[in-house]
Amino acid sequence: MTSDPAFPPPPGARAHRLRTSRGAFAVVDSSPSPEAGAEERGVVLMLPGFTGSKEDFRLLHEPLAQRGYRVVAVDGRGQHESDGPLEDESAYAQRELARDVLAQAEALGGPVHLVGHSLGGQIARAAVLLDHSPFVSFTLVSSGPAEISVSQQQRVKLLRDALAVMSMAEVWEAIQAMGPPEEVGGPARGLGDQDQLRRRWLGHSPAQLLATGRQLCTEPDRVAELAAIPLPLHVLSGAHDDTWPVATLDDMALRLDARRTVITGAEHSPNADQPLPTAHALADFWDGLGRM
Repeated sequence: MTSDPAFPPPPGARAHRLRTSRGAFAVVDSSPSPEAGAEERGVVLMLPGFTGSKEDFRLLHEPLAQRGYRVVAVDGRGQHESDGPLEDESAYAQRELARDVLAQAEALGGPVHLVGHSLGGQIARAAVLLDHSPFVSFTLVSSGPAEISVSQQQRVKLLRDALAVMSMAEVWEAIQAMGPPEEVGGPARGLGDQDQLRRRWLGHSPAQLLATGRQLCTEPDRVAELAAIPLPLHVLSGAHDDTWPVATLDDMALRLDARRTVITGAEHSPNADQPLPTAHALADFWDGLGRM
């Protein structure tokens, strides 16, 4: 971790490195609040989306701690404060990232509740399909059945084209000059000011962005495979989403026989747009499964 982090941890949480069999990963880790009682109701592993980071979940830590849950939000390989190759895209093959998730769950002592936002949901799905035993449940947050929408594919292509000829710093400046970043292929809206978001952007590996951007544009439909896994499933999203249409997420939930939650007033990042309703929906789902 950096000695001067771009994002100080939220109240009651600490930033550290989670050491695993596949290396160390930067995490923000919070424990249940005293009001929730001494005993944890469960441990939650949260994976962020494309161009995102563990800080995208920062507003969920406190309400989930009050419900008795330890939350560990992680930067994946090559994201923000987790190390990764700058040029070797093979390190970011989906199977490799999925194996990282399995190692993270193992390091936490498992079984854990797994939560993946957007790209993080597809990486989490790949991990579950490799080995579901480290998990007690799986929640997909604004993460669809296959590739992202055509409009989002166009934005990812803009970013990949820019990364081919510019440095990360140059891409950031170009994105800022062109308009709202989420509309011109740049980072999605995030929690924090421009300096914080710029520092986060510069922490990403270009190879990670290139490889995972390609994955988002080519991901096959693996819903039937996931539906065959004996694991409680939850599909949560905002009421509006440009990355995967809400109707597509509704249909995926039906195919998975999953719990379905739509957060009013939220878009692609309900964890940031409406954190309290999102936290309560997550905890209600986990509470219904009983103590681990």
